[in-house]
Amino acid sequence: MILPLIKGLILTLKRFLNPSTCATMQYPDERPKLSTRFRGLPELQIGKDGREKCVACGLCARVCPSQCITVEGAEDETHRRYPEIYELDAFRCIFCGYCEEACPVRAIILRDTFELATYQNKDVFDKEKLLDLTRKRDLPR
Repeated sequence: MILPLIKGLILTLKRFLNPSTCATMQYPDERPKLSTRFRGLPELQIGKDGREKCVACGLCARVCPSQCITVEGAEDETHRRYPEIYELDAFRCIFCGYCEEACPVRAIILRDTFELATYQNKDVFDKEKLLDLTRKRDLPR
């Protein structure tokens, strides 16, 4: 009965005295290493012409199990379809990735943004907010 206790204390002392076994991260000063398969907040992608890649087909909204995406399409003067309204309710999103899989032009990609804490009771990302996430990512550092 005392032998397992001594073994546990020896293991605890070894871990305590070896700094390389520290599992605590100094967040937010130290960013966690995310898996390559991590799915964070969806971002709308920007095409080569500087406009959104989304063609407002609405497949992302149809496949979304939590129904957090709202898309209303329109056409410009060149008959190109674009989302006049694209909203994503971050409180309802379950980060399943179905919207990314369903998009025929890869206009929506789930990236590594996971810091979504807010003081407000409503967190709806409109088209410009979702495009700004991509613009900030593409800035030279």
